[in-house]
Amino acid sequence: MDIAALRSAHPDHWSKATAIRALTLDAVAAANSGHSGMPMGMADVATVLFEKHLKFDASAPLWPDRDRFILSAGHGSMLLYSLLHLTGYEDFPIEQIRNFRQLGGRTAGHPENFLSNAIETTTGPLGQGISNAVGFAMAEEILRARFGKKLVDHHTYVIAGDGCLMEGVSQEAISLAGRQELSKLIVFWDNNNITIDGEVDLADRTDQVMRFKASGWDVQEIDGHDPVAIDAAITKAKKGKRPQMIACKTHIALGHAAQDTSKGHGALTDKDQMAAAKEAYGWTTGPFEVPGEVKSAWEEIGRRGTEDRFAWEGRLNEVSDRRKAEFERTMAGEAPKRLAPVIRALKKQACETHPKVATRKASEMVLEVVNPVLPETVGGSADLTGSNNTKTGDLGVFDVDNRDGRFVHYGIREHGMAAAMNGMALHGGIRPYSGTFMCFTDYARPAMRLSALMKQPVVYVMTHDSIGLGEDGPTHQPVEHLAISRATPNTLVFRPADVVETAEAWEIALTQSSTPSVLSLTRQNVPAVRLQHKSRNLTEQGAYVLAEAEGKRQAILIATGSEVSIAMEAKALLEADGIGTRVVSMPCMELFAAQDEAYRKRVLPAGPVRVGVEAAVRMGWDRWLLGERGREAKAAFVGMSSFGASAPAEVLFEHFGITAERVAAEAKAML
Repeated sequence: MDIAALRSAHPDHWSKATAIRALTLDAVAAANSGHSGMPMGMADVATVLFEKHLKFDASAPLWPDRDRFILSAGHGSMLLYSLLHLTGYEDFPIEQIRNFRQLGGRTAGHPENFLSNAIETTTGPLGQGISNAVGFAMAEEILRARFGKKLVDHHTYVIAGDGCLMEGVSQEAISLAGRQELSKLIVFWDNNNITIDGEVDLADRTDQVMRFKASGWDVQEIDGHDPVAIDAAITKAKKGKRPQMIACKTHIALGHAAQDTSKGHGALTDKDQMAAAKEAYGWTTGPFEVPGEVKSAWEEIGRRGTEDRFAWEGRLNEVSDRRKAEFERTMAGEAPKRLAPVIRALKKQACETHPKVATRKASEMVLEVVNPVLPETVGGSADLTGSNNTKTGDLGVFDVDNRDGRFVHYGIREHGMAAAMNGMALHGGIRPYSGTFMCFTDYARPAMRLSALMKQPVVYVMTHDSIGLGEDGPTHQPVEHLAISRATPNTLVFRPADVVETAEAWEIALTQSSTPSVLSLTRQNVPAVRLQHKSRNLTEQGAYVLAEAEGKRQAILIATGSEVSIAMEAKALLEADGIGTRVVSMPCMELFAAQDEAYRKRVLPAGPVRVGVEAAVRMGWDRWLLGERGREAKAAFVGMSSFGASAPAEVLFEHFGITAERVAAEAKAML
C-alpha cells in the first residue's frame, strides 16, 4: 500500500483519517492493551461515513431520528472512541482517550452502551453487533409505519469484520434481514483477511460476497482506502431496496510494520514502530495531540446534523399534541396508564373462574388484553408460534408489504432472534418479546446475557419449561436452564403458577426499564392456585405466603410454577396428619432476594422444616431451603438430579418422584 500516494491524492481526508489512526496507536500503547489494527484499517471508511453521510448531532446523542452506527467488530473500540472524541461528544474528552481500558472510564476495552448515550450497543462478542443491527433496522421500519416518515427516517450502519461473519449468529441475522428486505441497513465488511491466528484461509474459505447475495442482499466491492469509492458506494447503498453490504478491501494496521499480519490485529506498542508509522502518515504532533485545524474540521462534522435535528424537532412540534405525547412516551419506554387496569381486570376474572390452563396459554390470555393497549409491543417466535402462544389476533405479521405488523416470524434462529430483540430495545420505541422452548435458551444464551449486561428490558417467553412437556423427551426437557437463567446478573426469571401469577409477571416485565425477563411457562395444564382476587401484585414480592398452616406451623413448602399445585396437595396430606404446613409460592427468586430482610424472614421464618419443589435441578435453591445463614432449617428438595425421559407428563412426574406424596414424606422424615 502506497501511503504517500494516499496522502497526496486526498490530503484533507487523509489528515482526518490519520487522527483516528494516531489516537488509536497512542491509546493502545498507553494501556499496553487493546486492538490497534482494525481502527487503523477502517479509518478511511469511518471518516467518509461520518463526514458525508451519517445523520447525527454530537450535541444530542439521543436524537430519535439519528442514524445508528454500530461497531460490530467491537475489539476495534478505539475507532468508535476516536470518532466520538473528534466529533465533539461531551462524554469523550481527550482524558477519556488517555484512560482507554482503565477502571472508571467510558472507553472500555469493548464498547458498552450503558457507559454513554453515544454508544448504541455493547459489542465485543463477535457477530452480536451485526445481529443487533437487524433489530435496529426492523424497529425503524415498524416505527416509520406507525408514526410516519416525517418523524422516523434513518439508516443503520454497521462495521463488521471477518470474525463477525464467521460466527454462526451472523448467518441467522443476514438471512433474516434479506428475507425482510431491510433497505435501511448498510453493512461495511472490513475485508482484511486477518484473524488472531493468522490469515482467514486457516479456518475459512467462504465467499462472503456470494453468501450475502444468496441471502437477499445487494453487494458492492470497493477499495476500503479510496475515499471517492467509499463515498460513491454509500451513496448507491442508500438508494437500494434491499439490505446492503459493502465489501471494503482494507489493510489491517495500515502503514505499520505489522500491516497485513496477525500481529496487526492486537496491541501495537513498540515505540520505534509507532514512530515509523506516524512518520509515514506525516503525523508530527505528540501523543494524544490532534492539530487544531484537524480537530476543528472534525468538530464541524459533529455539528453538521444540528440543522437536520432542528428541522426534525419542528416536524415533531407540528403533529397533534396527542400524537407527540404518544411518540415521546413510546421512545421513553414508559408503559401506558391503561396497562395496570387491564391486568387487574384479567386477574379478577381469573379469580372468579379458576381456569385450569397451561401457563403458556395463560401468557397468551395476558397478551390478548395487553397488546391492544401497548402498541409498542412486538412479538415473535422461533418457528414455534402455535406452541409459544406469542401471537395475538390484533398484531398482524411484520413483513415486506406490512410494516405495520407486530409479529415476527423469526424462523429457526433463536440466537438471531434474541440479538435482534436487543437491537429493537436499544433502538427505542419497541417493547420486544419472543418465544421458544425453555430448553433452547441454550441457543439464545449469548444474546440473553447481553440483554442483561446492556440493561435492556427484553422479554423472553420460554415455554415447555420442564419434564412436564412429556413425550418429546430429554433433548427438549429443560432441567438446568432455570439455574443458568437465575445465575445471570440483572435478569428476572419468572415461573408463574397460574393465570394470576402469569398476569402479574407480565405486568412486571412490561414495566421494567433496565432489566430483561425470562418467563418460564408450562406446556401442561395447571390448576388455579390464586383463588381470591387481590389488586396488589404479589409476584412483585418474589415470594409470598399462598396458604397458611391451619395449626402449629411445622413445615414450609416452597414451590414454583406447575409444582405449586403439588405443594398444595402435599399440604393437605400433611394437615390431615396434624402437621401445620405453610405453602410459599416463589415465582421470582430475584425479586424475593431484593426484598428487605424482615419480609424474607416473615415468609420463611426459622424453625419449621422446609421442602423445595421444582421440576429442575436444585442449584440455586439452598439459600431458601437452608436459610440465608445456612443453618436456619432442616431442608429437602424434590426435583430433578438427572435429565428427563420420553413419556407422558403424568408418568414422568411419578417416575421422578415429583409428587405430593413424596413432598409430604420428605417433610415428615425431618420432623
